[in-house]
Amino acid sequence: MEDQNFWNDVEKSNRIMKEMKNLKDTIAEFESIQTAFDDIEVMIEMAEEDDDDDLVEEAGESLEDFKKRFEAFRIETLLSGEYDTNNAVITIHSGAGGTESCDWVSMLYRMYLRWANDKGFAVEEFDNQPGDEAGIKSVTFQVNGYHAYGYLKSEHGIHRLVRISPFNANGKRQTSFCSVDVMPDVDDTIEIEIRDDDLKIDTYRSSGAGGQHINKTSSAVRITHLPTGIVVQCQNERSQLMNKDKALKMLKTKLFLMKQQENMEKMSGIRGEIAENGFGSQIRSYVLQPYTLVKDHRTSCEVGDAARVLDGGIDPFINAYLKMISQTSSDEN
Repeated sequence: MEDQNFWNDVEKSNRIMKEMKNLKDTIAEFESIQTAFDDIEVMIEMAEEDDDDDLVEEAGESLEDFKKRFEAFRIETLLSGEYDTNNAVITIHSGAGGTESCDWVSMLYRMYLRWANDKGFAVEEFDNQPGDEAGIKSVTFQVNGYHAYGYLKSEHGIHRLVRISPFNANGKRQTSFCSVDVMPDVDDTIEIEIRDDDLKIDTYRSSGAGGQHINKTSSAVRITHLPTGIVVQCQNERSQLMNKDKALKMLKTKLFLMKQQENMEKMSGIRGEIAENGFGSQIRSYVLQPYTLVKDHRTSCEVGDAARVLDGGIDPFINAYLKMISQTSSDEN
């Protein structure tokens, strides 16, 4: 018990140090933006006094860069939710659409990987179930970075793809769906009692890449919490024990969040509403044929360059969502 208390104290200390660093970085960015604004003011005054066209152009370019930095900083100030500073655990499941839907999972996974890379966030894959013919049936991964959950909570829901499917011999347009579940990575020192009798633990061979050992031994773990029906699984580690530990942590997180909710209304504020993985329930549509357009149905935000969005350019949708929920919160208060 004393050892556990010691490691809990270490974990708490690490969290405090990390939070202090993040706050210092935020203050430093604010001061840098303020300095940039002051520099632009001076530059404009000099350009007017000297009637210098080159300096005017330079001031214009600096102003555009300032606007982008200021907007990014302003958006970050909207991330004030209880779990917004946490890492994010994301699960993508294929829905209606068969093989096409499995391919859609792999496309969305790539999109989030590219977005995370652009943000400087690290990604850790927990589980990857390949499709029968192509693509991925489901994938669970964690995005590690300050405010990762705060940004990615906007992605929770059903995502719809419309395109001419490469798996359709007739070359017809096809619609497919995927569900994206986003949960915050809650501290693993939380106290949640899980009875052994409430768990069904299955082991199976890992289906992903990882060398001979990981594919020849039953190291992957799937845990079903019988009272709630929650299923978690992990296969990215080489040992069954390590996969079990990570799966239990994910289960613990989900049970903790459920326990913290006094009603389903508050649960919707963290997980988002759960909808059927099919027609009529999508939060966002990605149309690739006969035209290209990505539209978020909650905020009406639209981007015509679908290729750029699928390459990780989802910030316009994230920002629009954060502004929407911030405005909604202000109106309620």
